[in-house]
Amino acid sequence: MEIRKVVTIVEENRLEMGKSVSPPTRRAAAAAVIKNPFAGTYEENLEELISTGEKLGGILGKMAVDALGIRPDQAESYGKAAIVGPRGELEHAAAILHPKLGGPLREAVGGGKAIIPSAKKVGGPGTEIDVPVHYKDAAFVRSHFDAMPVRVQDAPRGDEIVVVVVVTDSGRPLPRVGGLKKEEAKKEDGLR
Repeated sequence: MEIRKVVTIVEENRLEMGKSVSPPTRRAAAAAVIKNPFAGTYEENLEELISTGEKLGGILGKMAVDALGIRPDQAESYGKAAIVGPRGELEHAAAILHPKLGGPLREAVGGGKAIIPSAKKVGGPGTEIDVPVHYKDAAFVRSHFDAMPVRVQDAPRGDEIVVVVVVTDSGRPLPRVGGLKKEEAKKEDGLR
């Protein structure tokens, strides 16, 4: 795995519609810009990218948790995404995100029973992606349905992939659309 750069972004919402958000809601994105070993070629076996995803799950998860300054068990939501440069294909993002990235990410955030929401696309330098997130132990906790827009201004180049993990320490600011509350979640099946 060849990493050209890493980027960490932290957002803290303190005020929403003139109302104080207390405590502030925070979310962090950790992104790695990696070389795509299959840029410009069709490869049947994507194991190299699958292994890369496994490594990045732990690395980026830890970076996001550290950026928030919390313990892993204090992480509440998570999500993942990838942008493949124009010389690659969408399946390259799928290989990184799906088979093995989840286990190390869950370890980095102190668990997680819910599926990790994801997004993927093909684009050039500066392409933005909305990284979907939801509560890590019960996907139906409505207060945590969200997305964080992330972009790296000079990536991905044609032969690169931007891989992003987002972790939060809370739900949306001032949630009030009802549904299952995190305190009510049974955390048994990853759904409720």
